[in-house]
Amino acid sequence: MVTTALRERMRAILRARNYSPRTEETYIAAVVHFARHFKTPPDQLGAEHVTAYRIWLRDRKHASHVLFNQTVCALRFFYSEVLERPDIVQRIRYARHERHLPVVLSVSETVAFLSSINVPRYQALLMTIYGTGLRLSEALALRAADIDSKRMVVRVRQGKGKKDRYVPLSPLLLEILREHWRREHLRDLLFPRPSDPSLPASPTTVQKYMQRFAARAGLTKKITPKTLRHCYATHLIEKGTSTRVVQVLLGHSNVHTTETYTHVSPSILGNVVGPLEQVLKAVTQNADE
Repeated sequence: MVTTALRERMRAILRARNYSPRTEETYIAAVVHFARHFKTPPDQLGAEHVTAYRIWLRDRKHASHVLFNQTVCALRFFYSEVLERPDIVQRIRYARHERHLPVVLSVSETVAFLSSINVPRYQALLMTIYGTGLRLSEALALRAADIDSKRMVVRVRQGKGKKDRYVPLSPLLLEILREHWRREHLRDLLFPRPSDPSLPASPTTVQKYMQRFAARAGLTKKITPKTLRHCYATHLIEKGTSTRVVQVLLGHSNVHTTETYTHVSPSILGNVVGPLEQVLKAVTQNADE
């Protein structure tokens, strides 16, 4: 229901605004689904349709908070930038933020998971994510030139928010990547698609393999590439690394995002002494007197 001309106009504006290819596809897909729902071109749909669609997403489809707000972002962009209808944009509201603590593996669970990986290329990839805290998209985009063995850093090119950053490269990870390079006979990308070395590996394929590896390790927690990123951050904080340093390493724009990991660290929570302890101690002392 989205005409080719309208779709290409939206794509051109997204690219002109320097949105990432992934955001481009997500936004266009969201508008396509919106139009298909009403079986009507989206430029013929108004604010009442947007409201009805949001209610359907929430009450009938039971869309996740992420999917719901991705759709809102896409529709706001479409009506403001493509159709130039700010009157409709003002009526497209985001869902209230739901806060969920990340799933984090203990060090022993992380060892069990990484040890269970019986496909060398995926073991190298997932060790890289855990060893650097990269997002899956950032890891899949790594090229040989991004590994600086002289300075012992990894350059992350145009991460989230179109920002470059550097993360430390451990000597052990460097050896793992060198062995991976020789074994896979690579040319440029460190983690290319087997069928086409000029393209990065498929994120969906990586995620499917991770579920197999988690099952082999006997882990019941849901493990995704982001889980290893969470583990990297949490384990660093447990070892005493400041949240400000971890913020820079992860590429977070706001330190409050990084502070989430202090809420899931057992070592930090275990050091907290509740007020009841002090009160009970005083009560006991008074009773003895």
